[in-house]
Amino acid sequence: MEISEIMTKRTKSILERLDERYTTEFRCSLNYTTPWELLAATMLSAQCTDERVNKVTEKLFKVADTPEKMLALTQTELERYIYSCGFYHAKAEHILSASRDIVDKFGGRVPCAREELQTLAGVGRKTANVVYAVAFGGNAIAVDTHVFRVANRTGLGRGKDPAAVEKALMKAIPENEWSKMHHCLIWHGRLVCHSRSPKCGDCKINALCEYENKND
Repeated sequence: MEISEIMTKRTKSILERLDERYTTEFRCSLNYTTPWELLAATMLSAQCTDERVNKVTEKLFKVADTPEKMLALTQTELERYIYSCGFYHAKAEHILSASRDIVDKFGGRVPCAREELQTLAGVGRKTANVVYAVAFGGNAIAVDTHVFRVANRTGLGRGKDPAAVEKALMKAIPENEWSKMHHCLIWHGRLVCHSRSPKCGDCKINALCEYENKND
């Protein structure tokens, strides 16, 4: 079903306001210097704050800033580095498995195609989208908890799961805006549209938002 003209105008206004508020100041908040470091950091960020991940990777990347160096660590050694990120056993296993795939299948270089990124062990669609968009400049929308919440509350992209929200956002937002709006939605969720007690009075898109509890 095509988006109505009214919805297109509303969506355009939302995107313009988010763009004006966030694009110049806010970028990916994970610290990295290479696609590999971004991939590892993104894998660590699941159910963990980026601030905590950055503290962990500051030490981790001094000894394992490539897939080959990561594979030189045992799983137990890696777990000691990433313990504070939570779910450290599964994350260590996934990072080592992805490292092995990168070395064995891609000659030690992180693949730049989203489809190939998703073939790496332990790499899901959200992580692949982040690396594809941020490290390689591709067009993608990674749906984390912030994007999921803001998209549903505003009505910009409704869905019961991340895949449905991603599909809805891809339909609502022009493709050349996907990656930029992904960051805008994340930062809006972090700074304004909180899970509990959202700051609706300070929200740049309040008048365009469909969140039914915004006036409570």
